[in-house]
Amino acid sequence: KLLEEDGPVVQASKRQRQRYVTKVGKCQVNLGNIQEKKRFLSDIFTTIVDLKYRWFLFVFMMCYIVTWVVFGTVYFFDAWARGDVGHRGDPEWRACIENNVDGFVSALLFSVESQRTIGYGSRMVTANCAEGVILLMAQSIVGSMIDALMVGCMFVKISRPKKRAQTLIFSKNCVISRRDEKLCLMFRVGDLRDSHMVDAKIRAKLIKSRQTAEGEFIPLEQSELNLGYDTGEDRLFLVEPQIICHVINRRSPFWDMSAESLRREQFEIIIILEGIVEATGMTCQARTSYTEDEILWGYRFEPCMSLEKGAFRVDYSRFEMTFEVQTPAASAKELHELKELERQELSTLSLYWDHLLQPCAP
Repeated sequence: KLLEEDGPVVQASKRQRQRYVTKVGKCQVNLGNIQEKKRFLSDIFTTIVDLKYRWFLFVFMMCYIVTWVVFGTVYFFDAWARGDVGHRGDPEWRACIENNVDGFVSALLFSVESQRTIGYGSRMVTANCAEGVILLMAQSIVGSMIDALMVGCMFVKISRPKKRAQTLIFSKNCVISRRDEKLCLMFRVGDLRDSHMVDAKIRAKLIKSRQTAEGEFIPLEQSELNLGYDTGEDRLFLVEPQIICHVINRRSPFWDMSAESLRREQFEIIIILEGIVEATGMTCQARTSYTEDEILWGYRFEPCMSLEKGAFRVDYSRFEMTFEVQTPAASAKELHELKELERQELSTLSLYWDHLLQPCAP
């Protein structure tokens, strides 16, 4: 339906469909019809940090400009109400602000000087009016609160570990081949920085729609792919590129999937790499995804490590390279059943020969 409405119909061999997560890790999910938007205001700090840079800078500037204008207006109104504007230049008049506020512009300048503690020395609040002292105290408190919020938001936005995730890379394709006589699904991850991730962990989710036995349709059901969390292999020492392996066994959703049936499937594998940034101590998360047409059956990744002048060298130009290996096109289930059948035949044949070689009784 999406193809018919949004673009031309493509061939079946070049199917296009909406990804759940893009290759760079962006989730393609749009939230709509949110009724209680006041929840965003209750967490104003996160709301401001999540803004795009153009809107963040706009809010940053408007917070200061609005407070300067508001307090400047109040200073000007107070000077006008007390008569300081009309007695400008009168040495006998006891004004609230020394070197009288004679207009809105001068009141605005005094507001900026007070909040930013510039102190040019031409205007200052005197003890002749209590409201001037109260206004100065109020503006100092409000200015400190805005400084704490805006500077904190700016620091967090600049130092967010989201940018660190751009130097964590994944291979463009997954491969399926044999490893230790087991059919495995593998992909490669790497870190481009010299400062390494601390306590790096990797997870994988399979996103696939299915229909239950009762007829219920579950869109985008998430199931876990075992990457070695029961043996600790999902915890990585990510110093050099590593090949992550998912063993296709009975508990794997690819157990009964062959090379031919893989082309007819529709699913998406979400890879999530988490770790602590060594420089800042913040948690970083990098994501990518693989669809069924990005899985190469019967391939293996080429090595990209070499020994050079007493140290190991990583050649990232070979990070994506694969080569074809001899791999059965049958599913892991069929290979397991064939192996069990061969074992039974060998056992039967062994018993038969043992029976033939037994000496005859006298």
